[in-house]
Amino acid sequence: MRLFLTGASGLLGGNFAAVAARAGHAVTGTVGEWSGAPIAGLATQLRLDLREADALGAAVRAARPDAIVNCAAVSDPARCEREPELAAALNVELPRRLAALAAELGARLVHVSTEQVFDGTRAPYGIGDPVAPLNGYARLKAESERAVLATAPELAAVVRSPLLMGNSPGGRRSVHERLLLDWSEGRVARLFTDEIRQVAMADNLAAVLVELCARRELCGVFHWAGAEPVSRHWLGLMIAAKFRVPTEGRIVATHCGGTPLAATRPLDLRLDLQPLTERLATKPEPLGAQLARLTVPEALRAAVEQLQA
Repeated sequence: MRLFLTGASGLLGGNFAAVAARAGHAVTGTVGEWSGAPIAGLATQLRLDLREADALGAAVRAARPDAIVNCAAVSDPARCEREPELAAALNVELPRRLAALAAELGARLVHVSTEQVFDGTRAPYGIGDPVAPLNGYARLKAESERAVLATAPELAAVVRSPLLMGNSPGGRRSVHERLLLDWSEGRVARLFTDEIRQVAMADNLAAVLVELCARRELCGVFHWAGAEPVSRHWLGLMIAAKFRVPTEGRIVATHCGGTPLAATRPLDLRLDLQPLTERLATKPEPLGAQLARLTVPEALRAAVEQLQA
């Protein structure tokens, strides 16, 4: 298939490009302001401001994709609060335009949303449960779901994704990459014991998105996540153990409730993964299998060796 990918330089987008290329697909990917090495897996790499509607439309039409995959977003809730116009442009208007282009071209559309559309009080959440976003990022993502499904209802699959791990193109996007950077620079990670997430590897979710590109009969909203829920604190401990980094003085257990935050965060976002678990070849992974594939970013290798000493 010919695939058009937005957000190719991000954690999920970079992994999608690699997974799709291994499956034999030709991927045209947008990279925005990315200045690093070429993204592995892209047949064509485009530097494109995704807020420019005319340029986006021309690029998609020129690519003649069988499927459009939207991995681009302002995904940091705090940044969404600081830069609401940028967040609205990329988190709502972009997917709306991509849905219109999909409808124009008859292309499949796979749009990535978030489990944060839920408020974290009634887990586990099924695909039919009502959304109740607590912060600006989640509200925009909920709006994007409605826009995509209203514009291209017979072409679009919306996948609500969890907290992601993985090896990102720039080595700074994943949970483990940020923790290793913080520890290498002497910062303490204050991790919540009461914030529960069903963390998944980006390449595992990418494999789901690749499958959905070909499964045009699967339209509407779906959930994907890892096989087991963990707290942010437990996840940090497991990452430290994976990389043999002593945790004393580097991880502090704390509680989300009562902690001042730039954006309100839901506590328990466990997901019911049906029907995708029954319909796809890709399966959810336990935490151990995910941790086994994590690597130290090249720029941090010397620093991590010092932490291990």
